[in-house]
Amino acid sequence: MDVKDQEKVCTVPISLIDDFAEHPFQVRDDEDMERLIQSIDNNGVLNPVILRKNGERYELIAGHRRKHACLRLGISGIPAIVRELSRDEAVVEMVDSNLQREHILPSEKAYAYKMKMDAMKRKAGRPKENSTPMVSNLRTDEIIGEESGESREQVRRYIRLTELIPELLTMVDEEKIAFRPAVELSYLTEDEQRDLLETIESEEATPSLAQAIRMKNLSKDGKLDMDTIFAIMTEQKPNQKEKIKIPMERLEQFFPRGMPQKQIEDTIVKALTLYQKHLKKKREDKGDR
Repeated sequence: MDVKDQEKVCTVPISLIDDFAEHPFQVRDDEDMERLIQSIDNNGVLNPVILRKNGERYELIAGHRRKHACLRLGISGIPAIVRELSRDEAVVEMVDSNLQREHILPSEKAYAYKMKMDAMKRKAGRPKENSTPMVSNLRTDEIIGEESGESREQVRRYIRLTELIPELLTMVDEEKIAFRPAVELSYLTEDEQRDLLETIESEEATPSLAQAIRMKNLSKDGKLDMDTIFAIMTEQKPNQKEKIKIPMERLEQFFPRGMPQKQIEDTIVKALTLYQKHLKKKREDKGDR
């Protein structure tokens, strides 16, 4: 039997439990939280939270959402397992347990990967006597990638997001800035990112991957300023060209079902061309009177 299966479960007063310091995962009052509250209200806390002793109090390693749900329900005590963990061991366990969540924001994963990588590097730098180092011949980012099902490169991309200013990182979470352009923008200095943010807000435009790479390269060469950022961001991107959309139900009476879209577009252009000629002729006839 696994040692963890034999761990003692006890009830700990929630008033004695502190959230994990610099915990990167948000606790949101969303639909998932409402379902969790309903489940706990009906069945209790089925999985105990994980704590570690911190003086006379406890630090919460895993179970921040369960703790919040219990507080919402007015429950004063929560089933818990108390483990003896060093700070770095606690970081690794906190990250691993929270990465099991169904919905994780890019910023949450970014800071979680960074915290875990830093903890693993520190742990590897001071192995205990007769113990196996946490990091072997594999690179730390490779280990994190293997454990989370992502490539080493993807892990490092996420960690790069921690170099973004908070406002830009929030835009990544809100899907206003795509992931890969955001990674490239993380190489800009803080002042350059502030200039970019100002341009994004004033022009209501977000950078494409190609634009982000250009700004990164210009920043590296010391040639990126506010005017250059503005010039790049106000370029018309192929996917931003104006398009006119007509609901298909308005066109069905004019075209047989199944006609290819290209043929429909060509027919509409021909019809408008003829109509334009008709109007021109009508104006000319009126002028001759």
